[in-house]
Amino acid sequence: MENNYTSSKIVSSLLWKFLERVGTQGITFVVQIILARLLLPEEYGIVAIINVFIILANILVQSGLNSALVQKKDADETDFSTVFFLSIFISILLYLILFLFSINIADFYNNSKLVLIIRVLSLVLIAGAVNSVQIAYISKNLLFKKLLTSSITASSISGIIGIIMALYGWGVWALVLQQLLNQFLITLILWYKVRWRPHFRFSIDRLKLMFSFGWKLLVSSLLNTLYNDMRTLVIGKVFSASTLGYYNRGKQFPGLIIDNINGSIQAVLLPALSSRQDNLDRVKNLTRKSISISTFIVLPIIIGLAVVAEPMVHIILTDKWLPAVPFIQIYCIIFALRPIQSAHVQAINSLGRSDIFLKIEITRTIFGLIILFISIPFGVFAIAFGELLGIIYSSFFYSYPNVKLIGYSYIEQLNDIFPAFIITVIMSICVYAIQYISMSAGILLILQITFGIIFYIALAFLFRLSALNEFLSVIIPLMKSAKFIK
Repeated sequence: MENNYTSSKIVSSLLWKFLERVGTQGITFVVQIILARLLLPEEYGIVAIINVFIILANILVQSGLNSALVQKKDADETDFSTVFFLSIFISILLYLILFLFSINIADFYNNSKLVLIIRVLSLVLIAGAVNSVQIAYISKNLLFKKLLTSSITASSISGIIGIIMALYGWGVWALVLQQLLNQFLITLILWYKVRWRPHFRFSIDRLKLMFSFGWKLLVSSLLNTLYNDMRTLVIGKVFSASTLGYYNRGKQFPGLIIDNINGSIQAVLLPALSSRQDNLDRVKNLTRKSISISTFIVLPIIIGLAVVAEPMVHIILTDKWLPAVPFIQIYCIIFALRPIQSAHVQAINSLGRSDIFLKIEITRTIFGLIILFISIPFGVFAIAFGELLGIIYSSFFYSYPNVKLIGYSYIEQLNDIFPAFIITVIMSICVYAIQYISMSAGILLILQITFGIIFYIALAFLFRLSALNEFLSVIIPLMKSAKFIK
């Protein structure tokens, strides 16, 4: 398999991955806005509960082996086929478990509707097992251009069908079948677009070798999901489905932005870092570039979203979703730190030190669960603020190992983050002040967004941010490779 990660191939792959994320999530964003206007918050709450169980099961299906395939420098057809057949077997087994225990889950949440929804929606596990190996192959060979058209096609078709079902009064089933159809379509399309096919090969020795790396990622992913989604399960049990719907929607908006930008960078960063794992200086430089560029892009967008959250929700989602505004603002701050943490994690994993990542996740999860159970009696907002406290605390755990592993000092980390943070704060204050101008909500929102973008870029040029130069050094080659400029 090809794994020649030249600089031109890396920047080209970054472009295609970014376009895939932006295109897919852009379509998803529009679809979710339309569905949110048609459906009720409690219907979103029901699906949010079920998705936690499916996410946990999906992690077990992948078993950390998809990342092990990407990380392994000499992964061949036997490795990919071994992971493929194991993933299929585990997905069927877990589907049967969820099918049988769906009654117990429904009883726990006192909602009989959950039984059939779980049994139908859990079918995504089987398609996801195939898709996880497809994505690993694409990531390993930096074939993100093929993923672009496949993802956009699947998102468009499933989104249109979901909207039609919502218009005809299918309620929660519009969300369920839209998710299910999207996963099966992307898997089917990639089956025809990507040349890889499983061979009838299965190697226990290869599996043991990959699992020695992957099991730590498996446990880490389970702990990470437990940390992130335990609140969904608790809010769904202790509070109403509507409250969970507001909470989940508030978390999804900033999450969508971060998934677009951060997901694109990190998907390309791991195979690129892994190919240079013997050159610590190169790993450090790529990590610094990732943090510098992602911070420069993410901070103004995510903090700007917090500032304009109320008029945005009023216009886009209608007033029935206004209770979600405080959650959007809290999670904007939480998600602002994710690109920094992700870059550190990718550097650690690229060096094969998944053991360190596991220790970090154990510590973070224990601390997060303690905060969660302390905050439950004080209400749902206390739960969200507790997660904010936990994410700030855990940021130190993510950054510390790379001080020693690649020599990335705290002073260097602050130098890569602080300039973008300062001009973001200045921009946000100015954007917030605009709301005191008397005008309609729609015009106000457009004015705030337009002014924020222009003012932030002007400040970046004025203060000659190094992050701006780093961004341009990446974006110009990307545009040239896509023939946007000559």
